[in-house]
Amino acid sequence: MADCVPICGKISVNLLITQDLFFNLSHGTGVAIYRFKYLKQQFYGNVTMEASALKEREDQIHRTGEKPFEIVCDKDSLAGAVSQRACVFCGSRVVLYPIADALHLVHGPIGCAVYTWDIRGALSSGPELHRLSFSTDLQELDVIFGGEKKLENALNELIDRHHPKAAFVYSTCIVGIIGDDLEAVCRRVTAEKNIPVIPVQSEGFKGNKRSGYKAACDAMFRLIGTGDISDISKHSINILGDFNLAGEIWMIRDYFKRMGIEVVANITGDGRIGDIQRSHGAALNVVQCSGATMDLANMMEDKYGIPSMRVSYFGIEDMSEALYDVARFFKDPEIMARASQIIKEEVARIYPELQKYKKALSGKKAAIYVGGSFKAFSLVKAFRLIGMDVVMVGSQTGTEEDYQELAEITDPGTIIVDDSNPLELTSFLKEKEVDIFVGGVKERPIAYKLGVGFCDHNHERKEALAGFEGMINFAREVYSSVMSPVWKFVPRKS
Repeated sequence: MADCVPICGKISVNLLITQDLFFNLSHGTGVAIYRFKYLKQQFYGNVTMEASALKEREDQIHRTGEKPFEIVCDKDSLAGAVSQRACVFCGSRVVLYPIADALHLVHGPIGCAVYTWDIRGALSSGPELHRLSFSTDLQELDVIFGGEKKLENALNELIDRHHPKAAFVYSTCIVGIIGDDLEAVCRRVTAEKNIPVIPVQSEGFKGNKRSGYKAACDAMFRLIGTGDISDISKHSINILGDFNLAGEIWMIRDYFKRMGIEVVANITGDGRIGDIQRSHGAALNVVQCSGATMDLANMMEDKYGIPSMRVSYFGIEDMSEALYDVARFFKDPEIMARASQIIKEEVARIYPELQKYKKALSGKKAAIYVGGSFKAFSLVKAFRLIGMDVVMVGSQTGTEEDYQELAEITDPGTIIVDDSNPLELTSFLKEKEVDIFVGGVKERPIAYKLGVGFCDHNHERKEALAGFEGMINFAREVYSSVMSPVWKFVPRKS
């Protein structure tokens, strides 16, 4: 039986292997049973876990308190590291997708359109054209002879059938390789159909998801400045970077309405082409998902002089500060008084219930891995509010300044990681013995295979987690996951 040890030794510590997979790889009942027992002992037993990171990625991991802060980030993923990031095309799609009255046409193979079909849980209060996934479905002959004619025919047919207010045409890897001229096709269709037809230069191989955000902002900027702004209030804002997951932007708009502030445009949750075209008339850009839409805010400030501020709507502390920051900008005592009253009423309503969850969750451990680092700040504060310790936090697209701020607000020994992968995340979760992992669709299987609770904080979720009501939803979901009796029956706890 000693010959089993070399097979299992490294795998058991460094890779995520399920029991089912292990049995499928085994041959013979006796050997299977022995190997399973060995794996269970190695993988779930009392072994000392160290972070498993590729040598080339060690400078993208920082442990607070061990040495002066230093981290490398904001660069392309290491080849072979199996990054959790998505491509440029996917980055552009997640930003533009929630614009509900626009046509979204993917110029490329059908797989690209399928991968990003209904990619966000972004709700609309009106049209739902954005939820349809259209593709030119490029084939081998199109690659050889070009797909421009196919693209133009598709645009003409779809515009005649659905009557959108505008159309976005997404370039994919193969289009970048064969050199189809999207600009020329879009110009011709714009002139013929009399609606904006905008190319999105989002070839997947050009960079990473963050480059896709920039491509989306460049496309939207073409719309801005073409609408009437004569009736916009002096107390007005644009909401950038909220994608109306589970109706969250409706809650945020209501807070601002109660303060006496007009919201000109949602960019892009429950977005409308007409609102984006007149968004240059707003007095302030309020940016939440700064990685996704900060480029657009900067372009609007350069051309139209509109200042911007970064905010977060997650957790009591950051939601309150967002309302206060906007009120301070307008320097109106009445707006500040209304903001204070809203915060007072909402906190008084939810605080008693939060205290019940805090009593049960105090001392439990949480790990965070999200797309944008700015979201992670709020999650650290939210976990602290319900008595939990954050022992690992990372993101796909954070900057050095973001990670330095995370290091400052987290406890000594906390792992800060940029652009992680399943191997590293698995090791970190095991090492820190976390009770709940906050992430997205790609991180969920890691948590479940390890017997760890999971909270979906990504764009697929169906429950509102922003605003004051969202904090209660978040605390309730964390409590239900962490305190579930099911964890008594999984290997991690047995």
